[in-house]
Order: sequence, then C-alpha cells, then structure tokens
Amino acid sequence: MHTHLSLAELNAALALPDLSDPAVTAQPHAMTLLLDDVVAALTARWHIPSRTHRLSPLVATRDNYDRLGYRADDITRDSRYSRHVSPTVMLRSHTTAGIPALLDSLRGEQDRHDVLHVLPGLVYRRDAVDRTHVGAPHQVDLWRLQARGLPDERELQSMMAAVVDAVLPGARWRATPSTHSYTTAGAQLDVSVGGQWLELAECGLVAASVLRGAGLDPRRWGGLALGLGLDRALMLRKGIDDIRLLRSTDPRVQAQLHDLEPYRPVSAMPPMRRDLSLVCAADADPETLGDAARTALGPEADALASLDVLEVTPRDALPAAAVRRLGMAPGQANVLVRLTLQSLDRTLTAAEANALRNRVYVALHEGPVAELIA
Repeated sequence: MHTHLSLAELNAALALPDLSDPAVTAQPHAMTLLLDDVVAALTARWHIPSRTHRLSPLVATRDNYDRLGYRADDITRDSRYSRHVSPTVMLRSHTTAGIPALLDSLRGEQDRHDVLHVLPGLVYRRDAVDRTHVGAPHQVDLWRLQARGLPDERELQSMMAAVVDAVLPGARWRATPSTHSYTTAGAQLDVSVGGQWLELAECGLVAASVLRGAGLDPRRWGGLALGLGLDRALMLRKGIDDIRLLRSTDPRVQAQLHDLEPYRPVSAMPPMRRDLSLVCAADADPETLGDAARTALGPEADALASLDVLEVTPRDALPAAAVRRLGMAPGQANVLVRLTLQSLDRTLTAAEANALRNRVYVALHEGPVAELIA
C-alpha cells in the first residue's frame, strides 16, 4: 500500500529548479558546465553524436521499476523511500526511469545506430539529512546505445576512464563489482579523494532483458549504461563540503557557482545543536525521519544541516516506568535524534533554533505524551 503525495507536496517538488538545465538559470550553473564536459569527453572518445532528453519527472511506476527489472518485493518500491502520486504514477526515483520509453522509441530504427543518450534531471527520494544528501538530488543517465555493433567490458572501462577524467582530471579510480537489475557486468566506480575512496557512479552493459522488454533484439542491439550523481560530482570537482551550498542564495557563494574552479569558503555561520527524545515506529530510520523533518520545515528546511539518529531503544528494552511515562505502544521505540541547525547566510538566534526544533519534534514524535512542548 503506497502513501500518495498531496497536491501541495507534488507542486512543491515540481517547483524545484533543475540546476543542470541551462534553460532555468540566468547564467549556466557549474553543474551544467560539468555535465557538458562529461558528455564532450564521451562523444570525443567514441566519435559519436549525443542526444539530450529532458523528460517529465512524472513517470509510470512500471517504467521506474518493472521494466528495469526490479523485483516486486524490492524495498525501494516502499513509499517510505519513494514518492508516489497515484497507484500507477510517481516522481522518478532515478533518471533511469526514462530509459524504457527511450528504448521504445528506437524500435523502428533499421539503420546503424550509435548514439550517446543523455538523460539529466532531478530525482525524488526520501533521504537522510546531512551535508551530502538532499531529498531531490540531480542525476544523469548516460547510455550509449548501438545497433549493429555490440560494446564489451573494455568499452565499459573506457567509459569509466573518460568520466573520471572529465569530473576529476588525474584522479585515481577503481571499479568494483556491483549488481543492477538492468545491467550485466555491473560495476561501482569509485574515485580517490584525500586518501579516501568515494563512489562516483554505477555502470554496466545494458541487460538483454531490458532490450527485449522494449522490442529490441539483443542480438542486434547493445549498450553501455552509466548513472552519475551530479551533486556529488560537482562537490568533488569544486571541493564543496555541504550540498546545500549548491542552491545557496548568498551572493558570495552564487558568484562561485558559474565555473568549475575550486570553491573558496566564505565565513560560515555557527551551527546550533538540539537533541530530541522521540517516540517513533521501531523501524524508523534516518531516511524517513529526515524526509519528515524536511517536510515539516518547508521553505526553512535549508537551515537543517543534519539529522543524526544517536540511539534507538525498542519499547521492550525500556524500563516499565519509562514505557508508562511515554505512553508507548507495541512496535514503537524511543529514538534519540540530534539536529544540527545552521543557516547558510545568517546566524540563527536561540529562539529561532528552538522554534525549528519544536516543529521537527511535532512532526516526528508519535507518542501521546509531548515532553518537549507543553
């Protein structure tokens, strides 16, 4: 059973500007420039054309999951982690959701086909709140689709090398095996940054089952598929440590988001921390709690730098007196949460931080006894 978005929630999601689209920004955003570099690197390496497809974020649930090979019981289908609009329509959880319709459009192709198909845009998830995650990140799917010429794993290695050179010139990288429902020979592409391996992309050879599902003969058609998180890629390229800066309205920050030069930190506003003791469902996790907190704060959600779950104590592990005091029901837990509140453009007052804390508490606390707020 899916929980569907309200009209207000849907409109708020659709109103969020796509920074990778040059048509929605007065000046090209650094994200657009980085995407252009990646596409240029791949088309130059293969000497092929590219086609960019900017598709509606509203997709058939079947295209987002079933036609890409996801299982019926896959956890990603749960409305705790995805955003469903109706029983058959959702806000895409990855830009790969546009691939089935793209493959359908190639069904009548009789000539030789060798094109890099580029599908960028926002994707919509219920995610944790921290300095590297938001609920609507930018992503791009890069699919080289070929008829009468089937790529192999050597071409996949070449693709990964070109992407790394475009995003982080000269960086060390590695590929480790990774399973995806719509690829074979799947790999996770990691780059070394500051002595640490960080995930940059996921990729593989296009699975024959996905091609067959669109009426394309896998003996004639093949391809390479790579999914890249554009927010992460841009943050690594410019040395930005807080994803909220990509949408900052601070002129000192905005002026640095129209090129790919290293980011020069501006004076940071001091963080303020608030701890909450909540009664929640025992299966509550940082993703669902983070999404609920963002929703509760609405336009002021940018002031929430992180939400960390410090401890989860199931009802049965608590003293009887605590269970009675909190009014806890079976299946609930006492969850200790730490909020880090930090505006990007001004210092929050203690009263403002407390007001934000209170709104999060009301949204997340499921017990009958509100200990924080009278």
